[in-house]
Amino acid sequence: MREWLEMTAADLGRGIATGDIDPVALCDTYLDAIDAHPMRDRVYARVTPDRARAEAAAAAERARDGQRLSPLDGVPISWKDLFDTAGTATEAGTKLLEGRVPERDAEVLANATAMGLVCLGKTHMSELAFSGLGHNPSTATPPCVNEPDSVSGGSSSGAAASVAFGLAAAAIGSDTGGSVRIPAAWNDLVGLKTTAGRVSLAGTVPLAAKFDTVGPLCRSVEDAALLLGVLEGAKPADLQESELEGCRFAVLTNVVMDELSEEPKAAFQAAVERLRDAGAAVDEIAVPEVEDAMPLSSCLYTTEAYGLWRDVIEANPEGMFSEILERFRLGKGFSGPDYVAAWAKLDLARAGYDRAVAGYDAVLVPTAPMLPPNIERLNSDHDYYLAQNLLSLRNTRVANLMGLCALTLPTGTPSCAISLMAAPNAEEQLLRLGAAAEAALREA
Repeated sequence: MREWLEMTAADLGRGIATGDIDPVALCDTYLDAIDAHPMRDRVYARVTPDRARAEAAAAAERARDGQRLSPLDGVPISWKDLFDTAGTATEAGTKLLEGRVPERDAEVLANATAMGLVCLGKTHMSELAFSGLGHNPSTATPPCVNEPDSVSGGSSSGAAASVAFGLAAAAIGSDTGGSVRIPAAWNDLVGLKTTAGRVSLAGTVPLAAKFDTVGPLCRSVEDAALLLGVLEGAKPADLQESELEGCRFAVLTNVVMDELSEEPKAAFQAAVERLRDAGAAVDEIAVPEVEDAMPLSSCLYTTEAYGLWRDVIEANPEGMFSEILERFRLGKGFSGPDYVAAWAKLDLARAGYDRAVAGYDAVLVPTAPMLPPNIERLNSDHDYYLAQNLLSLRNTRVANLMGLCALTLPTGTPSCAISLMAAPNAEEQLLRLGAAAEAALREA
């Protein structure tokens, strides 16, 4: 049964459907793996065995009766610790919310439960989701699967680690500036950033609500499609017509290619060539509006984040990790007119970006420009922490600023990934492209 820990969520669901996998045995296999793992407490903030076993037993009964609720009915997954869970603490990686116990599940968790998925527990994260590194001295710092002395990426750090270490079949995270895609990339997973406003945020601890999104971290594009359907309580995207022949991709050449480390650069270039070999047409384009938008991030993100959290933070600032506190407090320096003007400029940049990429099926970028940084150096070197955090988020933030959906795929080189960015609310098309790209990348 140990092989179950390495299977995709979709394959586990098919095994349950055929009767080859018992949901109760599957749940116990994951719970045993979690309890036995030496890094358990760096990955999971809280495990919910009673809930998981009850949900698995109900799934087993439905499977016996031929009444399964979805293709993933009975599949165990983890949840980032900013999704409310009824009766279980939801603390968003901060001591400021210690002991916060919601009365009801977040809407996306309720949707998943209604479709039969099993909740294994809550995973660690960057404090209040405000870091691309996943480094959190306040609670715990999950490790990268490829280098345990390095961070796993944030802010959905434990979410990625739970899947990569075989402690969940898939995970649900959030993405405000890259928080699904960075940890997915550094842990060789698939990560989907949904369009802002598409998936419900009800019952989700916010960071910057206008940019916050919910999305899965998983082992395949098929899993991502099925999980998006689960989160929305809807039918998943049909991936049957997935091919690259005749597709048009644009490689973004400005901003995202600066300061690329050698490994991500080489992996990205090789991945693009494999997509070409599979029949896709690929152009290189520069989009000046991306350069216009990037400086707006500080005002837009920190003003909203500090506005939402100011009273809680300032009531107990010593309770926060100093690097995160400093980042929130940047929001003090912007006025209301600054914020309004920044949004007006971003709207213009979005319109210009849309014109520049019209006619392309997706835009390609390296998901992260560098490999995951060392934990000890982040602890001891403030300037290094600051530079690495900003750099980690730079490429992924393009999709958040431009209001896009985006999908990150492993390239075959450890901790190096390629992202496909598509138009707002084009997740179904993006997932079909992603399935074809995934096949091309795996064939190499």
